[in-house]
Amino acid sequence: MAIRDYSLKPRDIYLRQLIAFQDTEPVKVVTGIRRCGKSSLLKLMRQHLLNTGLYPEQILSMNFESMEFREMDAGSFYQYVKERVPDDKRMYLFFDELQRLPHWEDAVNSFRVDFDCDIYITGSNAYLLSSEYSTYLSGRYVEIKMYPLSFREFLDFHGYVMEEYKTPSGAFRKRAYGKDAQAVEMNDLFEAYMRYGGMPGIADVGLEQDKVNVLLDGIYSTVVVRDILERERRRGQRQITDAELLRKVVRFLADNIGNSTSLNTISNTLVSEKLLANRTRQGKPATQTIAAYVGALRESYLFYDIKRYDIKGKEELKTLGKYYIVDTGLRNYLLGYRDLDTGHVIENIVYFELLRRGYDVAVGKVGSKEVDFIATKNDEKLYYQVTDEMIAESTRARELAPLMEIRDNYEKIVLARNVSSTAPIEGIRIRRLADFLLDSN
Repeated sequence: MAIRDYSLKPRDIYLRQLIAFQDTEPVKVVTGIRRCGKSSLLKLMRQHLLNTGLYPEQILSMNFESMEFREMDAGSFYQYVKERVPDDKRMYLFFDELQRLPHWEDAVNSFRVDFDCDIYITGSNAYLLSSEYSTYLSGRYVEIKMYPLSFREFLDFHGYVMEEYKTPSGAFRKRAYGKDAQAVEMNDLFEAYMRYGGMPGIADVGLEQDKVNVLLDGIYSTVVVRDILERERRRGQRQITDAELLRKVVRFLADNIGNSTSLNTISNTLVSEKLLANRTRQGKPATQTIAAYVGALRESYLFYDIKRYDIKGKEELKTLGKYYIVDTGLRNYLLGYRDLDTGHVIENIVYFELLRRGYDVAVGKVGSKEVDFIATKNDEKLYYQVTDEMIAESTRARELAPLMEIRDNYEKIVLARNVSSTAPIEGIRIRRLADFLLDSN
């Protein structure tokens, strides 16, 4: 009989990836910001293994956030595992937050060589797979990139059930029902998703701003203290020592999601506001200081940068990329909720949805105009414009203009929260944002 832990919500998009690589040689490395669900994903994988007939003694799980393993080094880690590996059965090893263990890669590589085992790791900092470590494990690991909840997962975690219905005009639309069987407008649910974000833990505290802020404050503090400031101390570096400056950089990036931004822009703004000196006490220019801080925020998976691509010239542009924050709830915690820049928030949501679906994403430049996203995967390429509404004639003209200048035959799509019609315009598809986000494909 199948075993199921009903306290765990499914994260099928990631579980399918782990199952696809089960019993293959590469170490499976799950990465993502803290509290996005990596530990629960490993529990789901262990549950899957037990349901396929494995014995519990074939599974070894260690969480390096626990005091039980806090004093381990690579040698004692290896010995601990060795004592628990049976001689006659394949072993499945699960290691949570392994970046806390110095020289973990030595032990993991030895497990691969010495034991009949399948290895699964999580980490909350890209330093886990920095060039030094990825070279050491070159060709021997596969990365599963995990993000906070998608809109579809958000509805599931908060107990909403969707159904599709046919309107009197013959169109198919979606609606949702809450736990009390009351119908809820999809637009209201999307506004809640924009406001509270997709951190799984919010489902436990409920959609109340004060409780959500307490949870998000804990996540932010953990990212800053453990994954940035502590990591610097462990590495013996002192580039990032000012927690207040780090917060200012975070707030700047959060305030400018979707805007073309350079390190010079950030440093010049902070210098002009007297929040940063032109040079540090060590004589480093402000831009170099900002580069270290932004790099740390990217390594902790709090912010992601996106490059610009010249569609006509078919080349990556080196200047003025953009940054997006991993979770809009964290942005609202940092800046306070406001509905004045909904367009950029929607862009942020679409960007991460494309990443979840396995696309490489870039900003497109076509002449003097900009395409919000170019999404590529294998031989597939899609162009996306993202906007809050496609009702006003001026908005329609603005959003369609860049796509109309692209001369290739790849699909071009406008995603809008509110639309007057979904009829194609000169071959360009118009889609409701909710339909796109809830697309089961």
